[in-house]
Amino acid sequence: MNAVPQHAPEDPENGGAKSTRGAKIGRGLVGRRGAWIVLTLAVFITAGLMGVLSTSTPPGAATSLPDGAQSTEVKELETQFPDADQAPVVAVFTRTDGRALTDQDLSSIRAAGTAMSKEVGHKASSPMPSEDGEAATVSVLVSTDGDSSEIGETVDELRSIATRVAPSVLKVQITGGPAFGADIAAAFDGANVTLLAITISVVALLLLLTYRSPVLWLVPLVVVALADQVANLVTARAGQVWDLQFDAGIISVLVFGAGTNYALLLISRYRERLRQCDDHREALRTAWQSTAPAILTSNLTVVLSLLTLVTATLPSTRGLGIASAIGLGIALVFALFVLPAALAICGRRLFWPFIPRPGTGRPGGGLWLKTARAVTRQPVKVLAMTLLMLAIFSAGLLGTKVGLSQDEQFRSDSESAAGLETLAEHFPSGDAAPLTVMTKTGTEDEVVQKISDVPDVNSAKASGQSETGWTKITVIGSAEPETAKAYDEVRGVRDAVQDVPDADALVGGANAESLDERDAARHVLLRLGPLILGLGLLMLVGLLRAVLAPVLLIVINLFSAIAAIGAGTWLGTHAFGFPALDVNVPLLAFLFLVALGIDYTIFLTHRTHQLVSAVGTREAITLAVSRTGAVITSAGVVLAAVFAALGVLPLVVLGQLGLIVGLGVLIDTIVVRMLVVPAVFALIGDRIWWPRKPRINDEGTTAISM
Repeated sequence: MNAVPQHAPEDPENGGAKSTRGAKIGRGLVGRRGAWIVLTLAVFITAGLMGVLSTSTPPGAATSLPDGAQSTEVKELETQFPDADQAPVVAVFTRTDGRALTDQDLSSIRAAGTAMSKEVGHKASSPMPSEDGEAATVSVLVSTDGDSSEIGETVDELRSIATRVAPSVLKVQITGGPAFGADIAAAFDGANVTLLAITISVVALLLLLTYRSPVLWLVPLVVVALADQVANLVTARAGQVWDLQFDAGIISVLVFGAGTNYALLLISRYRERLRQCDDHREALRTAWQSTAPAILTSNLTVVLSLLTLVTATLPSTRGLGIASAIGLGIALVFALFVLPAALAICGRRLFWPFIPRPGTGRPGGGLWLKTARAVTRQPVKVLAMTLLMLAIFSAGLLGTKVGLSQDEQFRSDSESAAGLETLAEHFPSGDAAPLTVMTKTGTEDEVVQKISDVPDVNSAKASGQSETGWTKITVIGSAEPETAKAYDEVRGVRDAVQDVPDADALVGGANAESLDERDAARHVLLRLGPLILGLGLLMLVGLLRAVLAPVLLIVINLFSAIAAIGAGTWLGTHAFGFPALDVNVPLLAFLFLVALGIDYTIFLTHRTHQLVSAVGTREAITLAVSRTGAVITSAGVVLAAVFAALGVLPLVVLGQLGLIVGLGVLIDTIVVRMLVVPAVFALIGDRIWWPRKPRINDEGTTAISM
């Protein structure tokens, strides 16, 4: 066995010969004149975009129905009916002492309904008491033609009127579709500003701890913050032009997380080169040239993975994919061009008080080198222990319930959700979520008869006609909303109406919408999951110019993502009390974990690939871990922290996504990248680069060739 040097020669890590195109770009980017030109252009372009796009407003968080689903078609047909721009708001009344309502209470409830009707200009229904006599409802139509703020003002006014008119012995809760929408909008008031403030604070603190410099952290933070502002404006305009639905908070989290990761990788290599080079611009050029391929490849992997969501049938998922891809593309431009220019202008003194100079130390070593050597000495033992740990984490998925009911969507209390719970306590379960069936006019009698024969259906009756030849049928079942039994009812009604010739009947309503969304999310995950893994595999094959290593890395990445979702689900259930996973979480969590996990795989294996021709695979992975361990861990902690910040937003789906992805990133960077991957590379050795074969060069070290 040939002896290998303790440190690799520097040439393989400098990105190749100085005559390459990358070297020319890097030299122009960090040169005395080029850096100022790039920075000036960046400032002018950013200012121009902020001026031109200043009126763009990002959309709020949206949950939309899948394209082509029956419930979606029912929603569209409902717009053809009279009063289609109106929806009922339901006021639920109970006594504060829990007793049955008296005749005087019912009179007060009727008076509250009359007062509410005067406010909206539509007659309120008569009080409808529950069978137990402890609750009563009054419904009134409100206009849904305005924007969310106008609807919210109407709902707030109705709540104020009902509370003012009803005596203090009565408790009133306003619920229904418009009320839920108003509560969601109100919950987001200021939430994205809070999220941005927390994200910036977390990134600033972690950069300060990483660099131990009072000034260095400001440069990447300012650059990434500018990228985030540009991304917010561009994605907002894209949302308006293409009618996209997405949550702007997630875009900011991705831009800050990815942008900071790229900055950490570049600055880490820059600091290494400063310890070997007197000219800080030359050090920055070689650092940029050696890290740019990894940064570009990792960004393209995530962007392409996100763009697979363009084919999703859920508009909210599709919108998030497009907007996120745009945001990460902007983060890449700022990280690869604006940041190096800023670093070149600031120079070596930016690292004060720990200024790296030639001869002041070698990169790598310490804890990371000891860890890497311990792993590569006993790869089988390490691999067995870590895979067992990941398997235990994956077990958290066993018995997991997927799908949140409407009243489980909020992390904080809301009146609309509380009102729905009160309805469920005192009224038949099916009353809270009736099905809506659309059938061709003239076939409604036969359709009603078929529906009435479906088990657990309590009633079915025609409730309106449109001028376009459709009749609406309202169906009341007995199942509790958004349960397995309720979904069986939907399927049963759909099967029954198909037996009526020429009816073209379609089944919608809250339970049907929930079922269609669940089915669509499952279908998208099963269809796009393999595609995302395939894209990651192709990117790794192109970067490493091998087949076996990318295949093994993708398998490891898949196992890591499943383990993270399992661990996050278990923790969310037992520590945070989440009743179930939102239907969108498995897909989005899988996408982010796989794509971002490949990010760190690229950072580590690209460094290994640069070293392997000089020292062989086992020593290359050891040195790569020692030299990237700190930066990958720091990047992972930053990304995990910014995703965890999603927990400040009011929706359970965002809290779950932040928890699972944040935890998954930590598992990936600490367990997978630092233990599993080095163990696999050490165990397989030079064969990991198949179909290429290692050869011994003239100096007695290993090189790779076809």
